[in-house]
Amino acid sequence: MKVTIDRFEGNFAIVELEDKSTVDMPKRLIPEGAKEGDVLSIEIDTDETNKRKEIIKKLMDDLFE
Repeated sequence: MKVTIDRFEGNFAIVELEDKSTVDMPKRLIPEGAKEGDVLSIEIDTDETNKRKEIIKKLMDDLFE
């Protein structure tokens, strides 16, 4: 999904979604240096997700063995 930064208001960036609706996104989630008009990509990092699942599985296995 791609979103476009429309403007900044207080602690939020108002971003426009692909369907042209807007939502407030906390500024802390916006990459440093981003400005109005910049396009951000939001995607699932399946590699990182799988790594974390493996870590959690190992911790659970160690805990319950």
